Amino acid sequence: MTLTGKRRRPAPLVAALAVTALAVGTLAATAGPTLAATGTHPADTTQLLGNASFESGLSGWNCAASDQAVTSPVADGSHALSGTPTASDTAQCAQTVSVRPNSSYTLTARVQGSYVYLGATGTGGTDPSTWTSSAGWTTLSTSFTTGASTTSVSVWVHGWYGEGTFGADDVALTGPAGAGGTPTGPTSPTGPTSPVTPADGGFTHPVYLMPLDNSPQSVSDIVSGSGEKQFLLSFVLDSGNCTPAWDGDSTQTVASDTTVLADIQAIRAAGGDAGVSFGGYNGTELGATCGSSAALAAAYQQVVTKYGLTHVDLDWEGDDLDANMALRWGAIKILEQDNPGLTVSLTIPMTTVGLPDTGKDEISQAIADGARIDVVNIMDFDFGLTSGTETAAAETVADDVNTQLQSLYGWDSATAWAHTSIQLMNGHTDQPSELFTQDTFNALLAYAQGKHAAALSYWDVNRDRACDPSVPHNWADGACSSVTQDPWDFTKIITQYNG
Repeated sequence: MTLTGKRRRPAPLVAALAVTALAVGTLAATAGPTLAATGTHPADTTQLLGNASFESGLSGWNCAASDQAVTSPVADGSHALSGTPTASDTAQCAQTVSVRPNSSYTLTARVQGSYVYLGATGTGGTDPSTWTSSAGWTTLSTSFTTGASTTSVSVWVHGWYGEGTFGADDVALTGPAGAGGTPTGPTSPTGPTSPVTPADGGFTHPVYLMPLDNSPQSVSDIVSGSGEKQFLLSFVLDSGNCTPAWDGDSTQTVASDTTVLADIQAIRAAGGDAGVSFGGYNGTELGATCGSSAALAAAYQQVVTKYGLTHVDLDWEGDDLDANMALRWGAIKILEQDNPGLTVSLTIPMTTVGLPDTGKDEISQAIADGARIDVVNIMDFDFGLTSGTETAAAETVADDVNTQLQSLYGWDSATAWAHTSIQLMNGHTDQPSELFTQDTFNALLAYAQGKHAAALSYWDVNRDRACDPSVPHNWADGACSSVTQDPWDFTKIITQYNG
């Protein structure tokens, strides 16, 4: 994130004004191991949900006030679920069932409507979800493996804020029955105050890593030394003629890359995942040179396809802030349509009072163009510390963003937090007035945990080591923290975050 580290930062931004509406989605499905992989046999598989086709109304389900069982339209039988989300409620319907630890399950449903989501929480691992938009009935499916101590999970289906009525039918959770043998029934409250699933629930603490710059550590060393298995690899830029390349280097094009691909394969082999960040403070972002939304979407798609991505981060900074927005969001809309499981985060530099005008404009344009933003990733540093402590200042900025999102979109606080990622910077930042120590990180970990933010992240792993005192270093060096530390101190703290 540093200027010396080919990421950042301009001078502190001026105070921001009101924010405009934000469209968000939820995390794409994460497939679990096969039945054979966990020793679960097909003979153990059964449908675990009660009243799965809503033939007995909403009995056995915990649903929002607007949900109802209707006789038309239906996918099968005589009834189906119909939900109508509002500006502050997704019209979720959920059911809690008994399951077995260390076992594989498949969740399916027939759905119709705009932005219909299906998923499960409390699985003890990566909670899965998937979504679609369809005028007619279509099947959604995802799977997961329960944790070693998991004995129940909550499965749910819902629409999206203000996106119109949706339908669901034939919901099925198949796998080995738990000790209870039958559904345990609803356990959570209904309506807008229901627990909110984070927008990127399976990617709760991705740390940034520059895999080809700033003396990167090996992925195997990071994983073994810190336990971190979630990464945002940075940055893909334009090396000329709308050609995606790492750091914008024509010798490191995505098309010819083998090094980063091997890193991603190693991360996944360790049980983790990686996303890719486009942009940064330096270099030429693809949206500045690709001449159309279609061309930009094709460039982004090349990266998504190359690495099999389900997470992308849009880090538009410097001259790219609030620039070519119609072209950029037109491209993201195409990308989302072509990759329905893709999660998109928008990274925005902060002011002392939250979102800058440029960030608000970006969100407003996304809404106008029908592009979905799943997570707003706030760069909670480099705004300059004018008084108080670094911890208090970072909390105030994040609180301001939360209040802004509530007022602009009609959300309650929990919903706004569920779509906000807090990004920190370890050690010296680009602003000499700022310093993030291990104690600062620990305090902000507790803060984010209490808010149930979508994610807690930081820039960056390359800097998670002490500087060599015998060698001159920049104030915010790209390859070390400039503070006293042991290797992986900051990453170990971030990795503890679980939402």
